[in-house]
Amino acid sequence: MAPRIPSTGLMLPMKIWDLPIRLFHWILVALIVGSYVTIKLNMLALHMLCGEAILVLVLWRLVWGFIGSETARFSQFIRSPLAGIRHLLRFPRREPDTQIGHNEAGGWMVVGMLALLLAQIGTGLFGRNDEDFVEGPLSKLIAKPLSETLLSLHFLTFDLITIVVVLHVVAIIAYAVVKRHDLVRPMLTGKKRLPAATPAPRMVSPVLAGAVLIVFAVLVWLAVTRL
Repeated sequence: MAPRIPSTGLMLPMKIWDLPIRLFHWILVALIVGSYVTIKLNMLALHMLCGEAILVLVLWRLVWGFIGSETARFSQFIRSPLAGIRHLLRFPRREPDTQIGHNEAGGWMVVGMLALLLAQIGTGLFGRNDEDFVEGPLSKLIAKPLSETLLSLHFLTFDLITIVVVLHVVAIIAYAVVKRHDLVRPMLTGKKRLPAATPAPRMVSPVLAGAVLIVFAVLVWLAVTRL
């Protein structure tokens, strides 16, 4: 967990989110919406493309959580569940926002969402239903009964993702109303006003982020086209 700095004195804008993390966040939002719209419109080819793109992003995020900028690293924001509960118990208190990166509860939401997305994509890749003409690109690698079960789990997992997304939006609104904390602007601009004494988090070059993304894009493409 990043340290909380006393909010006394001069407040200055500071970069806390790198460009790769911000792009990941907003592109992921667009792809999740795209996945929902394409399946409702029975556009299965586009739906699968959205899913494969989400897989690339999630794999990238997992690696960036170890080698990326300081605020993106899992070691910076994953703490014990008890720490998350204590944070939520302090929620009604109105206090200055001096949090650098994800708070103790938000960190667990990130982990939960990544796990659900991996489950969603995995069940989609291997899922199959001949009656609905749905066939994941890797479904032929496993037995048909198992692939049918995975497709059922695919729909269930999306319901869970929807719940987490709604909770995320509600949390953003609640922080804005109760604590007067703007969580959206920093994810757009990358910057947040913090006490001048705050040590700036270390940022890693976006070139490395791009290289990792390309590697996973190639690997996913090879998996869905060659296996």
